[in-house]
Amino acid sequence: MSSKVSLPQGTRDFGPEVVRKRNYILNTIRTVFEICGFQPLETPAMENLETLMGKYGEEGNKLIFKILNNGLNDAKNIEKAKTAFGQVLEGKNDKNLTERALKYDLTIPFARYVAMNHGLLAFPFKRYQMQPVWRADRPAKGRYREFYQCDADVVGSRSLINEVELATIYSKVFANLGIDVAIKLNSRKILAALAELCGGNDKMTDITVAIDKLDKIGIGKVKQELTERGLTDRQIQVIEKYLGISGTTTEMLAEAQDLLGHLSMGKEGLEELAFILTYLPENKSLVIDFTLARGLNYYTGIIFEVKALRAEMGSIGGGGRYDDLTGLFGVPDIPGVGISFGVDRIYDVMEELQLFPEDVHTGTQVLFFNLGEAEAKVAFGLMQQLRDRGVSCELFHENSKFDKQFKYAEKKKIPFAVMIGSKELETGTSIIKDLRKGTQQELPFSELLNFSF
Repeated sequence: MSSKVSLPQGTRDFGPEVVRKRNYILNTIRTVFEICGFQPLETPAMENLETLMGKYGEEGNKLIFKILNNGLNDAKNIEKAKTAFGQVLEGKNDKNLTERALKYDLTIPFARYVAMNHGLLAFPFKRYQMQPVWRADRPAKGRYREFYQCDADVVGSRSLINEVELATIYSKVFANLGIDVAIKLNSRKILAALAELCGGNDKMTDITVAIDKLDKIGIGKVKQELTERGLTDRQIQVIEKYLGISGTTTEMLAEAQDLLGHLSMGKEGLEELAFILTYLPENKSLVIDFTLARGLNYYTGIIFEVKALRAEMGSIGGGGRYDDLTGLFGVPDIPGVGISFGVDRIYDVMEELQLFPEDVHTGTQVLFFNLGEAEAKVAFGLMQQLRDRGVSCELFHENSKFDKQFKYAEKKKIPFAVMIGSKELETGTSIIKDLRKGTQQELPFSELLNFSF
């Protein structure tokens, strides 16, 4: 008895229409990346486990998909595997069980690439990358276990102009896609100053992990988690005051200055935010959000997050500065900053808001009807000439009734049909039918080749 065929939870198949829509998003992003001077890069689907572990904070470590070693069923490896499983159940890793993992994001593999190839790269090195990543997360709306990321990063420069350019890339891409967004800005330096105000840098992870959940669980649960993480009532009051900063951009900067400006990290972070905002005064989508934490340990400066304004969706982009990420791989002092686009969530937003253009479904532009053996041979020759001119077209695979060929064109959303029957074969003409408008005209073969489909 055959079992029911299914997909792993949190993964999806993509049919032709969906792939065309996804490619529309990817090509829009890629075009902006290329215009801004970024170069393409790809890294393997899997990395050594030690490359990934410990780079994403305690929450991220739990979501890394580990890959079992080959040969665990060999007799000599069975006992090692049993012991290793025991280690894993205790929350430890064991190389006898797994040494590799699917990549969690594109940033750490990129840092590993830079560390391995820094002697060959021209700095600043500007790269973009479009590949799937995997997370052992609980599937939900806009949250998948396999999904695409599109990253743009600049390494080898500490200039804040890079942050300005990345903010501009976000604005250009989402404007081109027709999505109204808020590009949220904060700084890990400001959060570090908050941790210092609350007793020391050792509080940084506890504070950022809790704050990063604010949108999901609310201030009450955040305070409860901070208490569980060992923060005192006074420290929690300071954090609550920080999270309550509001008003205009000027007012928010002033409030933050009063609270954190006397600390060097707070002063630096606020100055960096002001630099970006004054560099892009006309960009109304840029907003300060002091609740933004980006709970990844490698960020060191400005951080970004993008939210769609008219859709119920989590962040559709994010990133930030990481001034010593390659130091994790033994190559210190290569600063970097980058952003990421969440393609799957962007797709869901565009579907919800009906933002895809009508012609995004169009693959084949012209269908040549098959009306007989001699007629099909002539149609095939004309089709090749149209293809040479860049027109996407195909010949129906068999001599069938008109109704069947029309239905095929309808299902594939092909806008034009070309019909060459016995009469047209004698006169050297063809009938071109616009299937969207229901109109048709007759043209000689020579004019068919120059027709504007």
